[in-house]
Amino acid sequence: MNAPATPAPDWRAAGWERLAPRVGRRRLPVWDCTAGLVAGDDAALMIEAGSSLREGAELRAEARRLLGGGRRVTHLALTHPHFDHVLGAAAFAGVEVFGAAGVDAVLDRGRDELRADAVAHGLDGRAAAEAADLLVRPRHLVGGEWTLDLGGVQVLLANAGPGHTGHDLAVLVPGEPDVVFCGDLVEESGEPQAGPDAVPGRWPAALDRLLALGGEDAVYVPGHGAVVDGAFVRAQREELARRFATG
Repeated sequence: MNAPATPAPDWRAAGWERLAPRVGRRRLPVWDCTAGLVAGDDAALMIEAGSSLREGAELRAEARRLLGGGRRVTHLALTHPHFDHVLGAAAFAGVEVFGAAGVDAVLDRGRDELRADAVAHGLDGRAAAEAADLLVRPRHLVGGEWTLDLGGVQVLLANAGPGHTGHDLAVLVPGEPDVVFCGDLVEESGEPQAGPDAVPGRWPAALDRLLALGGEDAVYVPGHGAVVDGAFVRAQREELARRFATG
């Protein structure tokens, strides 16, 4: 006789937004970066680590309370190598960390840039330096697709970029509805930001990849801002194509 499925977390009571029975997200303060959690029967995936060790530790503790029963985060996916998404990673000691292929080299050589960028955006210098010094590189690098079986739910990690950066990872959680965590390939709270590490000419194709993953009826979770639908992603794709048109 099969054991009953683990109860879904009480997202609302914890101050998280419920996206599906096993999927929730939290909009973090200051930079409005989204963190996500997928709760399986046997394992749990956190998406993004926060902007500092303190924020990462808070996310890990909140996840433990949400999961209940002594369960904890076992997997961490980093969608791209920007400070507000990765500097909390060292708070997830012992967790299996995933990123897009090549992101490990970026984090290795870019610690000083991450620290400086965090400070320029208002993070305390000491907190930024500590997080950069202890920064955890992804052990598992996704070149195409990678399926994680969390028990009762399978999650697809997909190398969707380049676009917002040279190394963009998306996360698809199949269900009713499908949920796609987009990282900063999609932004709702403002115009998509194209910094020096962006690959503008490839960005529209990355959004085509997201739409192929989730379809028109999926819930799309931007790196910053409110949840959107397929029509929003398609419209942002067309705007980016116009914005970065050449010739």
